[in-house]
Amino acid sequence: MRQIHTDDIGLAALILVVLSWILFALIFLARKKPLKTQEAKRAPVATWGIVLQGCGFGLVWTVRRSEWWPFHDLLAGEVLLAGVAVVLAYVSNWLCLRAVRTLGKQWTYAARVVEGHELITEGPFSVVRNPIYLGMFGLMVATGLVFATWWALGLAIILFLIGNQIRIRAEEKLLRETFGARFDDYAQRVPAFLPGFGRMKR
Repeated sequence: MRQIHTDDIGLAALILVVLSWILFALIFLARKKPLKTQEAKRAPVATWGIVLQGCGFGLVWTVRRSEWWPFHDLLAGEVLLAGVAVVLAYVSNWLCLRAVRTLGKQWTYAARVVEGHELITEGPFSVVRNPIYLGMFGLMVATGLVFATWWALGLAIILFLIGNQIRIRAEEKLLRETFGARFDDYAQRVPAFLPGFGRMKR
């Protein structure tokens, strides 16, 4: 098993990023479980998106680079990389948890709508239509910055974004069928994934 040769800065960054994942898991598992709701409609094709996103996470956790920071004379660069990774991890963590809490009983892994489904547009959903996926992406990138080889991080980003597109299109097709013009208006105002990077058309 390959080990990462690191220093105090790299070790601290790695520990803090791992702790962000532990914090996410603890808060997520300890949250109050919503009442079961009757499913109205589902989009099975989104499962392929989940698989691709999962492959991205698998890459950043398993394909480890041998040295945390090879440019030993560039301390400022090392501190910057560590800081970006840690801040990105915790901001992404917060975004995921806030979005799940905002969704409440409507949150699910699967692409589906439930009976009495509401179109959520407040909180983080007023910034991007898919804040949970944005948070997941940030956590994956943060993990790759402190752990993975650069080629693995690059490939992970590509796989995640392809899977992300599949999931978004499948889920938003259901929402468009359910809410019609209300969803179209929302989609015109709020970008799908990255703030300020355009709107998803039909």
